[in-house]
Amino acid sequence: MILALVAAAALQPQTILTIDPSHRLVEGIASDGKTIWVSSILDRQVLACRKTCRTIATLPAPLRPFAIAWDRQRKQLWVAADCPPGVAAIQACERGALLALDSRGRVRTRISPSAGTFHPGDVSASGGRVFVSDSQNGLVFRLLPSGKALMAVNLPGDGKSAQGTALTPDGEALIAADYSLGVRAIDLATFKATVLPRQDGKPLRGIDGLVRCGSTYYGIYNGAAPGLLVAFTRTAQGIAFSQPLGEVTLPDPTQIAYDGKRLLIVADSGWATIDKPDVPRSTGAPIVAVRLSHDCQPL
Repeated sequence: MILALVAAAALQPQTILTIDPSHRLVEGIASDGKTIWVSSILDRQVLACRKTCRTIATLPAPLRPFAIAWDRQRKQLWVAADCPPGVAAIQACERGALLALDSRGRVRTRISPSAGTFHPGDVSASGGRVFVSDSQNGLVFRLLPSGKALMAVNLPGDGKSAQGTALTPDGEALIAADYSLGVRAIDLATFKATVLPRQDGKPLRGIDGLVRCGSTYYGIYNGAAPGLLVAFTRTAQGIAFSQPLGEVTLPDPTQIAYDGKRLLIVADSGWATIDKPDVPRSTGAPIVAVRLSHDCQPL
């Protein structure tokens, strides 16, 4: 019994940073192993945090920073910038953009698909390859090698609300969460998207942020309150799903990052009270960490 309690305590995520409550809605998180960046949606800011946090960028109106991802090869921070419909606190627009910020927060790239609406909500960067997903129509785009255009990697109509993405170890497929349809594998050569069911045959819906460590994928489930950290590996039939923290829950979580040693999670984003703009936030958004072993298992 004592050993079980010790093990459970060890798996508790540790709060390593608390964002000032003046930033009411914290969404994205990224890290290079030293600096932790977060995005503050309502004030359109991107913060860089070590012992303390400072604002490095304020996006041009009406764009708001949603998910963010650190690109180790380019030494840039990619930002899914949008003003989506259906959020009372945000003035909607038809087209968002994928932005690249340098270490000082200066915009180096601003890019959108050549036609149609575009509502980027999530972005990932791995091995120099960048992917951005559209939360309104299920499309996932990749940044072309020129860095000057985006191309869809799946077909129109095969998704509804694309969220987090993570490149497979061999680089041949993209694991993509669709909030409504479940986790999918997108073949980057054929554009075919295949839903990957859990062990019970059901799709894994409600996944927001997604990262990979080794062959294990970690995601944030916030399809119901409270949220959870989930993990899965691919199998011949689909995915083997688990809850690495057991019954430990997270209030209102959104995004997740892997800094090479730890999972970093926005654990209480503020989305739960977004419909109460006159109620100030009394406590800041906690950033929690889950340490991983060399074989990508929680410590």
